[in-house]
Amino acid sequence: MNRTTVSLIAGTAALAAVTGFATLSSPQAASTAGTAAELPVERTSLLCPAPSTSDIAETSYTSFTPVTKDAAGGGKAELQAAAAKSDGKSAGKKAGKPVLEPEEPGKPATGDTSGGAAPALVGTAEGKFAPGWTVQETTKVAAGSGRGLQGVNCSAPDTEFWFPGASTAADRTDYVHLTNPDDSAAVVDIELYGKDGALDSKLGEGITVAPHASDPILLSTLTDEKQENLTVHVNVRSGRVGAAVQALDDKLGGDWLAASTDPSGSLVLPGIPKDATAVRLVAFTPGDSDADLKVRLASPTGLITPAGNETLHVKGGMTASADLGDVTRGEAGSLVLTPTDTSVPVVAALRVVRGKGDDQETAFIPATRPVGPRATVADNSAKGTTLSLTAPTRAATVKVTASAGSKGGEAVSKTFTLKAGTTENVAAPTPTGLKGTYALTVEHVSGGPVYGARTLAATADGVPGFTIQALPDDRGMVAVPEADQDLSVLQK
Repeated sequence: MNRTTVSLIAGTAALAAVTGFATLSSPQAASTAGTAAELPVERTSLLCPAPSTSDIAETSYTSFTPVTKDAAGGGKAELQAAAAKSDGKSAGKKAGKPVLEPEEPGKPATGDTSGGAAPALVGTAEGKFAPGWTVQETTKVAAGSGRGLQGVNCSAPDTEFWFPGASTAADRTDYVHLTNPDDSAAVVDIELYGKDGALDSKLGEGITVAPHASDPILLSTLTDEKQENLTVHVNVRSGRVGAAVQALDDKLGGDWLAASTDPSGSLVLPGIPKDATAVRLVAFTPGDSDADLKVRLASPTGLITPAGNETLHVKGGMTASADLGDVTRGEAGSLVLTPTDTSVPVVAALRVVRGKGDDQETAFIPATRPVGPRATVADNSAKGTTLSLTAPTRAATVKVTASAGSKGGEAVSKTFTLKAGTTENVAAPTPTGLKGTYALTVEHVSGGPVYGARTLAATADGVPGFTIQALPDDRGMVAVPEADQDLSVLQK
């Protein structure tokens, strides 16, 4: 056997190892390979930003993995502290005691911390803990800028993020938190877009985030311009990061602004609280073409058009906004954006305010992906949890499961049917004999696409603290093509 043939055989073996799930059978042409199979993922990474700089902050973490058929055996999940603010040099990382280690799928695991020195967390789940793994970070801040309830779903690392709804206004303090899970440094550009287009922000170019480290970047240090409504674009030149915006207001509380779904011609922003007193829509189109959007509210009775805000014109490369007031008028609602004519990709988010006068609090709802086959949100309690589901185009049926409690209780499931064009705050089940917190898992059964969001509410001293998290597809399954062995390539 000559050296070339040996090299080809070695290369073929390496490819089989990389694909992991390749099925080798009798020698046949590659074109006869079967269609892709949906199999559970075997490894998942999640990143949680540093929760707060307030000395009186109280933060809880809740981890949950739904039980998944055909998931790999064994494995584990854990959250480790990331390094402190990076200096562009290799931070290194000494493995310490995990902040949180789940015992088994189907049961939430919790952890907590207090004060303003809690670090960002880097999480990894493998084997049976990987498919659909979700971690919720929830922080209570009793006073000061951003006081109220702040919550965020810890997110997977990626290379691009859009955050419409950020601000550099005088009463806002907004940070972009960047967390690098990998062994090599990441290089990131942060671009800011206001009502007139891109802001001069050279300090946002070439930001280095050291390995296993996290950086909070104050937006007001990147530009001298004070603008109420901004779109933040995080673009990763090399490596990958997790990203989230912490938006803190001196008077209106604050929350985390998660990334909008990828730019699209049509968007859904689910789960506006029925008692919202002010709702602001912020949208941006990354291209040069203008976008004209039809604005509609999916209410419990169907799609309606908000008076005075029938459409929104978004100029190419510029951030547009519209104040919708108390658009829900005491009923559950979700915003549905569709093109009036030509479809132009946009990103969007809502800033939602509850309460009045000095007792106001803020949360954000970014445009999100549909529930897909399954979506999960953790850290629910017997009181103060609202699950909102939307079927914007066609009627749909979903199955909602309340997991076992973190300290006891048994899982319960319930099925709901949603009418086309409606939003419903469903009477989600709670675990039998609940002790502690629990997770809610939404599975699509039939019909059109479904979008979901969960609101957590906790009133303290008359201030209606609340936070909203969307329920996008958990991406717990991956399409794996069936491969057939083709030894004819060794003869070419």
